[in-house]
Amino acid sequence: MKDNRTTEQASYYDNLEKMSIYDLLSNMNAEDKTVPSAIERAVPSIEKLVEVIYSKMKNGGRLFYIGAGTSGRLGVLDASECPPTYGVDNDLVIGLIAGGDIALRKAVENAEDDTTLAWKDLQKFNINKKDVLIGIAASGTTPYVIGGVKRARQNKIITGCITCNKNSPLSLEVDYPIELIVGPEFVTGSTRMKAGTAQKLALNMISTTVMIKLGRVKGNKMVDMQLSNKKLVTRGVRMIMHELNVDEKIASKLLLEHKSVRKAIDAFNLIKNE
Repeated sequence: MKDNRTTEQASYYDNLEKMSIYDLLSNMNAEDKTVPSAIERAVPSIEKLVEVIYSKMKNGGRLFYIGAGTSGRLGVLDASECPPTYGVDNDLVIGLIAGGDIALRKAVENAEDDTTLAWKDLQKFNINKKDVLIGIAASGTTPYVIGGVKRARQNKIITGCITCNKNSPLSLEVDYPIELIVGPEFVTGSTRMKAGTAQKLALNMISTTVMIKLGRVKGNKMVDMQLSNKKLVTRGVRMIMHELNVDEKIASKLLLEHKSVRKAIDAFNLIKNE
């Protein structure tokens, strides 16, 4: 049975089991080098989606990701990293995977083939017209994702997608498609490789740009990050030292008192300007 999807095309390499370890690694690396070019070609599409996400979120909206398998895991990962990195609420960026959280570690049989499941999952969070939904699917054919964005669009919710096939069924069902055409995988059909890398890069760009525009970065520093371990506390002290031109003792005291880099900086400047 013929499959015209780029993500299902045969690898440019064959007889992989006969290659040396060095050749396997070198050839995979050669393929991975093509991913940034695919991202570069998609920057205008990414920009359009980010603009609408920012517009919605600055007016109280949220960002949702839905996906299955690797794509779902990448969405959940990106969403879960926003609160510790930018100090936002846990329900501002929400990642959902077909089959639920158990599917993060173990595949859930047939979950991605259910066209109604994503909308049921989204309803638990009362998704509405203030929000934006991004469907993530390397193939662009995942029923869970297509069903979710289709119902969202019917309910006047802005939708986008990240896929690695041109003019896929998923792209045709959303307002803002992002197509990252990275070509056949080194291991035929293994979209956890180049496709997954491309999706991860795009997600990094989307969430980071939105958070910067929402004021969650000062200069180039994560001033709202959660101080959840010694490494981050030390980083926070360095930020305060650099921003306020104070020594480590004063910076440490400010951070201990205010529990936040931003609050420490603001409090110091307030006293200084009185």
